[in-house]
Amino acid sequence: MRTAGDEPSGWWLIYLAVATSTESPKIIDPRDVLRRHGLRANKALGQNFLTDASALGAVLDAAELEPEDRVLEIGPGVGTLTAELVQRAGCVLAIELDETLVGVLCMELGDRPSLHLAHGDILKVPYQRMLADTCGAGSYKVIANLPYYITSHVLRLLLEREPKPETIVVMVQKEVAERATAGPGAMSLLSLSVQTYSQAQVMAQVPAGSFVPQPEVDSAVLQLKVRPEPLFPKISMERYFAIAAAGFGQKRKGLLNSLASNLHLPKAVVQEALRAAGIEPLTRAQQLGLEEWARLCDTLPAA
Repeated sequence: MRTAGDEPSGWWLIYLAVATSTESPKIIDPRDVLRRHGLRANKALGQNFLTDASALGAVLDAAELEPEDRVLEIGPGVGTLTAELVQRAGCVLAIELDETLVGVLCMELGDRPSLHLAHGDILKVPYQRMLADTCGAGSYKVIANLPYYITSHVLRLLLEREPKPETIVVMVQKEVAERATAGPGAMSLLSLSVQTYSQAQVMAQVPAGSFVPQPEVDSAVLQLKVRPEPLFPKISMERYFAIAAAGFGQKRKGLLNSLASNLHLPKAVVQEALRAAGIEPLTRAQQLGLEEWARLCDTLPAA
């Protein structure tokens, strides 16, 4: 085991391991791990540890791992998923916010050269450079069990920052997975972002009883196949999302009012743009599909 001494402050690495077996997953009981180390789940960090082998298998199936894959794992916790990743992928960088659990993972998983552990906040650390430094450059996959309070932020980060992963598999609250994959009539900024950058699919439902401590809601395994380029490559994504944010900014109102108010445009101008895009003025933001938002980028003048 060794620690890297020249990384930026705020994160550090412990170099660990690899195995080569691809047997069916054998679940690590997080209660045993926590008990051995005299720990409890940290509610403030939204920690819920997976105890269900079938749910673990669903995550691994959705990841479609190959022996040469480079994997970024966000929130490894006590290593339930990590232990399987190092057997199936070529190199794994696991970033954990709870520094105490980084030490636990080091002791539990042993000296495994292809596993690299880092302590840090995924929203703040230079995870792409860290992955390149530890696993080499090239395509990569992301696997994560995300607490609700950071899910949307993490997904936007992963989908918008270059270089993007080729696949993202996340365990999220069921409601979040449903929002991410929703169609016109139930769209949100989350579904707009996710579907513009990827092909999204709910791969499995995971009941609340599959975790300790047990959360109040069920979860789901969400697979995102990231597009090589956004769905509308000729449109400025900054403008696209600015217009969408304006529309969703007052989602109880029709788009005529919400766009005029939030983009600071005359209603007559917005009404003409909506007409040119084939959208009724009283339509609400959640009713639009991706193509209609793209057409608005062409018909709305710059604010």
